[in-house]
Amino acid sequence: MKELDDLYPEMVELRRHFHQYPELSHQEVNTPLTIAKYLESFGVEVRTNVGGQGVVGIIKGGRPGKTVALRADFDALPLQDQKDVPYRSTVPGVMHACGHDAHTSALLIAAKVLMRHQTDLKGNIVLIHQFGEEVTPGGAKPMIEDGCLDGVDAIFGTHIWAPMPVGQVGVKAGAMMAAADKFKITITGRGGHGGAPHLTTDALLTGASVISHLQQIVSRRVDPTEAAVISIGTFHSGQAFNVIAEEAVIEGTVRTFSKQVQETIITEMERVIKGVCGANGASFKLDYEKGYPPVINHEKETGIVRTCAKQVVGEAAVIELAPNMIGEDFSYYLERVPGSFFFTGAGNEHTGAVYPHHHPKFDIDEKGMLNAAKILVSSALEFLEKY
Repeated sequence: MKELDDLYPEMVELRRHFHQYPELSHQEVNTPLTIAKYLESFGVEVRTNVGGQGVVGIIKGGRPGKTVALRADFDALPLQDQKDVPYRSTVPGVMHACGHDAHTSALLIAAKVLMRHQTDLKGNIVLIHQFGEEVTPGGAKPMIEDGCLDGVDAIFGTHIWAPMPVGQVGVKAGAMMAAADKFKITITGRGGHGGAPHLTTDALLTGASVISHLQQIVSRRVDPTEAAVISIGTFHSGQAFNVIAEEAVIEGTVRTFSKQVQETIITEMERVIKGVCGANGASFKLDYEKGYPPVINHEKETGIVRTCAKQVVGEAAVIELAPNMIGEDFSYYLERVPGSFFFTGAGNEHTGAVYPHHHPKFDIDEKGMLNAAKILVSSALEFLEKY
């Protein structure tokens, strides 16, 4: 791992470059070009425009063996960077507020080290640099359809995690991250004068009642031993203080780990909305979009990550995660091949890395990248040598 330590300054330089020049999901142009050029500079075989803006590199080992994939995402978010740092985003309204710049930089330096040992490598390593993780449809699915997992026997990935202090690593076999669905409910009534509500069908009041009833689905229709969330994010209705609203629009998200629970919630949502709107004399339209499936880690591959993480950060610093309701399209890879996704701590109150993901002042302790690179490399080598 000394080679990774030696290349840490270059890893930081790369991360800060990507941080200064972020690109939004599905609009990435310069970022994939930079990634491809960097990989090609030390001899990695590269394929570009995979599934869209994806970049895939392959390191073919000098000894026969299996193939392991390592994945990093590289898209940014529509936020204004409010940090006072030299590497602050130069693009108005766009910033890396989730650590994807760090994922990319860690994997690039990992590739550089692995390439130096190509002749000794047993098997092959595929480097998946993915676009568009933040916005559905994410980049994972089209990249898979374009062959990024062809011939791959296992996959590993990580997410830099600011709520976890740098030096810690979180692992979990089984359900780790949730399916992330979104919905939009449009309720149509009959508008009218605020002084004559008896001549109207109040869409705002109906919408408020729908929201209240939706909150009872998880508590009264879902098995209490299962995990599920229904969250309302927006509720828009009405145009003036003295006008009964003719339309109400409600948007939100559903998070589940089980497909059965997911289908139960969809069915119950339709039943509840239909019942409330019917009772109030309103009509409705429900647009429900299933997002990323849940991230379900495989036992053996998670065991490999756990072992390697202990070697990198120490046994006491490797923690067993509770299931997390945040979504991730790494799930699509895990549906196709065995693998494991883990969290790498990068929070540090002494350096100002205290803000949550998707916050305009989000930042990380960059040493977290080094830990991530070490665990990814050692996990890949462990799999290739022993399985």
